[in-house]
Amino acid sequence: MASHLGVIYGSRHYTHSPSEPTKPLKLQSHPKLVTLKKLSNPSKSRFFLCAKPDAVAGCCEAQEFLKNQRGYKWGFVSNIESFSIPKGLSEETIRLISSMKKEPLWMLEFRLSSFRKFLSLKEPKWSDNQYPLIDLQDICYYSEPKFMKTADTQQQDRLLRDFDRLGVPLNDKNHEGAFDVILDSVSIATTRNQALQETGVIFCPISEAINRYPNLLRKYLGKVVPPGDNYYAALNSAVFSDGSFCYIPKDTKCPIPLNSYFRINALETGQFERTLIIVDDRSVVEYVEACTAPESRKNQLHAAVVELYCAEDAEIKYSTVQNWYAGNSKGEGGIYNFVTKRGVCAGARSKISWTQVETGSAITWKYPSVVLEGDESVGEFYSVALTNGYQQADTGSKMIHKGKNTRSRIISKGISAGNSKNCYRGLVQVLSKANKAQNSSQCDSLLIGDNAAANTYPYIEVKNPSARVEHEAKTSKIGEDKIFYFQQRGIDPTKAMAAMISGYCEEVFNKLPYESSHEAKQIMSWNFGGSIELAKLSTGKLIDVMWR
Repeated sequence: MASHLGVIYGSRHYTHSPSEPTKPLKLQSHPKLVTLKKLSNPSKSRFFLCAKPDAVAGCCEAQEFLKNQRGYKWGFVSNIESFSIPKGLSEETIRLISSMKKEPLWMLEFRLSSFRKFLSLKEPKWSDNQYPLIDLQDICYYSEPKFMKTADTQQQDRLLRDFDRLGVPLNDKNHEGAFDVILDSVSIATTRNQALQETGVIFCPISEAINRYPNLLRKYLGKVVPPGDNYYAALNSAVFSDGSFCYIPKDTKCPIPLNSYFRINALETGQFERTLIIVDDRSVVEYVEACTAPESRKNQLHAAVVELYCAEDAEIKYSTVQNWYAGNSKGEGGIYNFVTKRGVCAGARSKISWTQVETGSAITWKYPSVVLEGDESVGEFYSVALTNGYQQADTGSKMIHKGKNTRSRIISKGISAGNSKNCYRGLVQVLSKANKAQNSSQCDSLLIGDNAAANTYPYIEVKNPSARVEHEAKTSKIGEDKIFYFQQRGIDPTKAMAAMISGYCEEVFNKLPYESSHEAKQIMSWNFGGSIELAKLSTGKLIDVMWR
């Protein structure tokens, strides 16, 4: 009888404490690639120990589970007319975008300076992601619905119905959150912003903020992520046309969650939104973003920038449920999701938490980061990255410790299925003045099927002997033995798979706001063709099943 042990362990643990030598610990690259051979012949397996004859037919390999996945239900195109500028990227394109947005001169100069920096940079090649050269001249950089200028109520109503299908309640006045909805290149609706203004909170499209709050924009725009930070940040700084802006004044807790929803509809258009959030002393905000796009056999580029500024004793909770179109079963089409996200804990005892569930896009390339400048500041990163089919993801986080007694935590859960590739890449950097800095990183990878791949690249640089840095990584596989365990207890293989995945992700899901957590579970359920149910199974038992 063949053995079906499907779990592979690999762990890394690094510490640097005062009791150890003072030589800085520096790990520039530590790849870990796990390749699994095919499972043994099912005809020789213990699956024939099932009590019911029909249970044998239901005892499929993990790979068979993937064949049941459903289509992308968010992939419809809204039937609206759009105005788009000609394709191509040049200084004339930049000036045209700025002119259409009626921007002040300082903003045009910011764009042109960014464009010059962009021209001096080359697209990086160090990522694990593999994709053909992106023709930036074959992209439309500005597209907006025509009803924005014509007030066509019929098209407006049609679009509202489409957003209801997407779960974005633009007409629901009882919804507790505020929404800023960006369609292609423009914000088409912002809800409850007037009510927020009564509390001092500013929440509006960034294109509006540029003209209404120029002092805030000139002070903070491009300060956390400079235009020359990287190739795609420079591109975004030159061509972004909209996005969300938020300012929380001192001693204010934002009374409701703030939401941004990004939707690509025009099939020849890229999306380059910009988000800027400023939270002043002793204030708190909870921010959630989500996104979808139509199905298309052609790839589209999404290159966004998110900047967070957190002052003394302030807190920002930033959550993402990323559900871009990932391409068809042949690996054709899908969104290239190349995003720069960074927050600065500028004040003492400030805190920034990134939480993300990444299920979509053909290629994901992003590293939400925190720069811990203030003493006793805290940075957190919680992530689930799911790849299936031919998806690729190179994602992770950076924690830069500058202040004294700073703390950071990284929890990354990768799930690789089908023919996909999933890479965690993280940097923990402790600078010389960051006395008693602490970091804990946990990077787990879960493989489903025989053709998926998982890599972990931790980069650790410690320049202060009082720091303590820990990193551990673990890789496992859901094999036939795990599904068999559930089947012996009368649980359907599809529900068993969904339950194991849910238990594996629960630590991250619990960090999301309730509605976002529910949405993330539904999206993952849809991607894997079954409902994610914990039912009568405790999370502890699920984890025990997976790791023992």
